[in-house]
Amino acid sequence: MDNICVVIIIVVGVTEESSLLEGWHDVWLFRFLVNMLGYSTIIIPGYLLISYFKRTNYLETGSGICYPVIRTCVFGNEAKTGLLDDVSAAPRNEGDSGSSVRQAIKLIFCAAGLQASYLTWGVLQERVMTRSYGATTPEDQGEKFKDSQFLVFMNRILALTVSGLWCILFKQPRHGAPMYKYSFASLSNILSSWCQYEALKYISFPTQVLAKASKVIPVMLMGKIVSRKSYEYWEYFTAVLISVGVSMFLLSSTTSKHPSTVTTFSGIVILVGYIVFDSFTSNWQDNLFKYKMSSVQMMFGVNLFSCLFTVGSLLEQGAFFDSLAFMTRHSEFAFHAVLLSVCSACGQLFIFYTINQFGAAVFTIIMTLRQAIAILLSCFLYGHAVTIVGGFGVAVVFLALFLRVYARSRMKSGRRSAQPIAQKV
Repeated sequence: MDNICVVIIIVVGVTEESSLLEGWHDVWLFRFLVNMLGYSTIIIPGYLLISYFKRTNYLETGSGICYPVIRTCVFGNEAKTGLLDDVSAAPRNEGDSGSSVRQAIKLIFCAAGLQASYLTWGVLQERVMTRSYGATTPEDQGEKFKDSQFLVFMNRILALTVSGLWCILFKQPRHGAPMYKYSFASLSNILSSWCQYEALKYISFPTQVLAKASKVIPVMLMGKIVSRKSYEYWEYFTAVLISVGVSMFLLSSTTSKHPSTVTTFSGIVILVGYIVFDSFTSNWQDNLFKYKMSSVQMMFGVNLFSCLFTVGSLLEQGAFFDSLAFMTRHSEFAFHAVLLSVCSACGQLFIFYTINQFGAAVFTIIMTLRQAIAILLSCFLYGHAVTIVGGFGVAVVFLALFLRVYARSRMKSGRRSAQPIAQKV
């Protein structure tokens, strides 16, 4: 009965807001279901084929020209250890390796690359999803691009190309995971990216950034309920600070005349979907890393299935050629879409390089700063109104995030310093 009430509330909220839009194709829930239907036309046949090959023990009985492909896609190398051969994961370079000047230059390079890639990506994301193209006069409303799935495809096809070239040019660990296992993370990654783009039609960009920053709260709740995890006192304290800061920002937001600054019920629902799908993606990828693959191999496998799913769904809906036609009508959109994809692909490479060189703590600090700058940049460029209380709420959120990074780094350094003592006893 509770589930039925939830569905009714969602449908009512969507129906009320869809009155501002034209036709079923402009209702986000309808587009989501149509996209899922398109993915199912690829997932269901794939599931049946994989089940058939496993049931018939094809790994032992199969032969022929297709055998290596089927073996790689369905079975892989099931051993989850010893897959590195003579290639091992490159150790992270510590601060004492090389001169301090050289390390400082590397850090500036990483920080500048991450900031440039993701700040540009954020600005373009909001521009593409909330503004129109082709308006020649102030009275002319122009034409808005509506298909978030095509933008996801554009991002993934370029990321696939970049990661593929990287795997060819630089030696990688021997691949052992069955290829089909990437499809789970790929599907959730597509859906989280779709929700991220789609949400900008119903909420402001600063609200979306704060929602991403507060992902730690549902992650901790799920860890406590599902995995029975225990957390330190500072983790609870910072989670409370984040929730207070986000609440202050949302409750103090003023309604502006521009629709991109309004937080609606649909926007909140889509944001919840983003957090759920994104959390699944990271957890499934952690599980796949048991096969000792590199991050670039993970990037290639996930993006390979993402391209397959999105292009199949777009072609089935007829939206692929409609989006290409939009690109031909509006060269500015074509430039924005390509640049958006370039920033996304380069940003992923900067992530891998930064973590490899300086570790996760430095990377988290850089990305937290990026989120704060992104909010300020969005307010400046697109005129989002933020009250004094809302600004204080944003400050509380980022203070909590920095406290989490500081506490975690102190805890890890304490463990490392205590380790030699434990070995001597």
